[in-house]
Amino acid sequence: MNVSVLPAVLPTYARQDVTLVRGEGSWVCDKDGRWYLDLLAGIAVVGLGHCHPAPLEAAQAQLEKLWHTSNLYWTEPMLALAARLDSRFGGAQAFFCNSGAEAIEAGLKYARKATGKPGIVALEGSFHGRTMGALAVTGQQAKRAAFEPLVPGARFAGANDAASLHEAAGSDTGCILLEPVQGEGGVHPLTPEFAAEARRVADDLGALLLFDEVQTGVGRTGTFFAFEQLGVRPDAVTLAKGLANGLPVGCLLVSDAKAGAFEPGDHASTFGGNPVVCAAASAVVDTVTDELLAEVTANAELVRRRLEALPAVRGVRGRGLLLGAELDRPAAQVIDACREQGVLVGSAGETVLRLTPPLTISAEELDRGLAVLEEVLS
Repeated sequence: MNVSVLPAVLPTYARQDVTLVRGEGSWVCDKDGRWYLDLLAGIAVVGLGHCHPAPLEAAQAQLEKLWHTSNLYWTEPMLALAARLDSRFGGAQAFFCNSGAEAIEAGLKYARKATGKPGIVALEGSFHGRTMGALAVTGQQAKRAAFEPLVPGARFAGANDAASLHEAAGSDTGCILLEPVQGEGGVHPLTPEFAAEARRVADDLGALLLFDEVQTGVGRTGTFFAFEQLGVRPDAVTLAKGLANGLPVGCLLVSDAKAGAFEPGDHASTFGGNPVVCAAASAVVDTVTDELLAEVTANAELVRRRLEALPAVRGVRGRGLLLGAELDRPAAQVIDACREQGVLVGSAGETVLRLTPPLTISAEELDRGLAVLEEVLS
């Protein structure tokens, strides 16, 4: 793109020279009319595919009724979404906001208020957002360095390293914050054993165990919540990304057992619980059925097998359709080559190819995308 005609947008992203204008299912179309198979889905956001009829119809119907009202009042879509998430979690209260970073901020504040303790244990390699609090608990120094000093109190343990978890935690720890699968950190899943140890440490210290499921939640890993596969029940969970299939939403869910710390005035979000977004999100939750989750698991195994068979792939990791392939070459080269052949993929590190296709992608579409990957990586 000619620099002289760049739009008046701050350069916070290294954007590829593609302008997308339409999306249908697992496909997106650029301004020149070229279609691409989307194996990134907005980085695990458009879980049901572009313009899925269920959230589309729900949002359109709500647009004709009520767009916004202050959180000084209730709305039916917000209550309906909270009830659905309460049922999925098995007893929880919701705070709605607009993004994953905001949900993390709410979770950190909740843990501080609930426990009275400022210490936070997070993991090396983790990513929780770009706001100052979320960045403070992000275990990637390269993202933190330019903005320090950050919110104090965070210490970092190694993922799946119980000894370092015990070393990082202490009597001042009010929150242990974990991603069930580290997404931006390279697609590294936590083991059930480590999650169980984190549960024990949190209980021993009177800390809240908070799972960041912004990327892993809403069916991405083959269960509605990724923690279901770990055998550990957290005290609170953050959601965002796939919850409204592309409309901006974030959510903090606090288990009924740990509810009651927030009082009116402790936290807020002007647009949180927006009626249009909540209507779309309720439709998403209803669409993430057991049948769809079974398809996610089956398709994930297909992708894993095909990738593991390639000499250029050193290993595949992840859960469900949140997969990372460790390559023998820079991922950027593969991303560019795939895009030239009409397939969009991403990265999670210099040599990690990240695949987060729509959960609704067909086997035929997956086969087409994998065939391009096989050709590029041959």
